[in-house]
Amino acid sequence: MVTSDREDWDRRHRAVGIGSAQPPDALRGRLDLVPGTGRALDVACGRGAVAVWLAGRGLDVVAVDVSPAGLAAGAELATDLAPPGRIRWVEADLDDGFPTDDGSYDVVVCQRFRAPALYPALAAAVAPGGLLVVTVLSEVGDAGGRFRAAPGELVAAFAGFEVLAHHEADGEAHLLARRP
Repeated sequence: MVTSDREDWDRRHRAVGIGSAQPPDALRGRLDLVPGTGRALDVACGRGAVAVWLAGRGLDVVAVDVSPAGLAAGAELATDLAPPGRIRWVEADLDDGFPTDDGSYDVVVCQRFRAPALYPALAAAVAPGGLLVVTVLSEVGDAGGRFRAAPGELVAAFAGFEVLAHHEADGEAHLLARRP
């Protein structure tokens, strides 16, 4: 990612400020699938809303994003809502590749960041029996563009996973899947 992109994300996150803890979009109505213990990875975590939510459910979380401002907002949100020490904040440019090789995770979330080159690393990060939760912008129900997934992209990319829920409409694609 170019420095100006990082600065743009910092500016966006500062303008919005601290958010609120919330589950990833693909889990709405399916929160019972999230384990109450274990490890989670939140890729492109932004202001940390999902990371803090996961930590609040009892998971130890690694939250990764390119924006120091986003990570700072997440850390501030976590001080009020997440048990201390549950979240490790990692500043990394995902355009340079997957930043962590900490083994596998019981839950891997990637919300609103599409990087097909990282799909194999995301799949590899999910522990056997673990949950993969992905939401990206989609061409389905939208005009398309380089940041939007083609129809069926997520299901094809994670073909070895058991699909628990998949939805494509209104410019978004959601995949909720379990690694066998």
